[in-house]
Amino acid sequence: MKDNISTIFSSYNIRNITLKNRLAVAPLTRVSGNEDGTTGPLMKDYYQSFAQGGFGLIITEGIYTDKRYSQCYKFQTGLTDEKQVSSWKTITDAVHSCGGLIFAQLMHAGALSQYNKYSGHGGAPSAIKPLGEEMKLYYGKGDYEVPKEMSTEDIKCVVKGFVNAAILAKEAGFDGVEIHGANGYLLDQFLTVYSNKRTDEYGGELANRLRIYQEIITAVRAAVGSSMIIGVRFSQGKVNDTEYKWPKQTADAKYTFESISRCGVDYIHTTEYIAKAPAFKDSLPLAELAKEYGKVPVIANGGITHENDANCLIDAKQADIVSLGKAALANPNWPNAVQTQQQLKAFNAEMFNPIADLKTANAYFKQTL
Repeated sequence: MKDNISTIFSSYNIRNITLKNRLAVAPLTRVSGNEDGTTGPLMKDYYQSFAQGGFGLIITEGIYTDKRYSQCYKFQTGLTDEKQVSSWKTITDAVHSCGGLIFAQLMHAGALSQYNKYSGHGGAPSAIKPLGEEMKLYYGKGDYEVPKEMSTEDIKCVVKGFVNAAILAKEAGFDGVEIHGANGYLLDQFLTVYSNKRTDEYGGELANRLRIYQEIITAVRAAVGSSMIIGVRFSQGKVNDTEYKWPKQTADAKYTFESISRCGVDYIHTTEYIAKAPAFKDSLPLAELAKEYGKVPVIANGGITHENDANCLIDAKQADIVSLGKAALANPNWPNAVQTQQQLKAFNAEMFNPIADLKTANAYFKQTL
């Protein structure tokens, strides 16, 4: 055991909850659920392994919010009915039994939906075909379809879906919810200038493109009350466009983070390819811009592999918490391993593959703890 205590192992408060350290598991798409949106047999061990491994916070994979066209991937899990709630309750209980905290990331695919048994194809801010191709790893094939343009009534249904999912998340025992506003999914499609060509109150200037975020956050807060943590995730790059940058750069970041903070979020979660890199030429990193303008706790994600990577972000006050994705997938016990000076396992791309069977999964979890 190390004698010196790294900053990342100090406790931290997000409003009314205390994290035992500054280390979170980032949302990771696993598509290990059942076709009815309930959690699959692998998932309890998967999430519990991170709590056993010492992470102070676990943020789930994106969970779809309604049965219209929010689902993105085959075997993605949802929070839309009592059966799905019951399946998640098993997981939240398992995480809590190991002293962990767990937030549900609530996600709407929008135009990037590549599997939806509930409706023909997805809705989006505008009827614009997404860049790139569907993700083969998650059962996609070929180009994305052109989505239907959402009516204002459709948008109201989206907001209701997030509210209902947040209520069900609370019922399922989650400690908080994270609104997924990043990575090219629906909310980010509203924020992105080339995928939002609307001329109504949801398009055009940045204030309008952020409107759906504000409506969802405000409505979710009213529904779940003051006791539940609400966060929101932002990125510039997307799963289908890694090069995108906010057009007005720091000015957009300032307006975005100030506006979102005023809605009453408890934290902002930023994800960039490299968290400590400048968001724009000669600018601060996106996480640090969120800290400066949002004035709420910030979780930073992107390129964090080793203890020094994490400590640098915290010590430089660029973020308050760091979330690990690939490093956590390779090392579910990353916090415990670092504290006991064990060698960390290297990530390889095959770890992104959905685990095929329970026997394989159990062997994996056993060897990593």
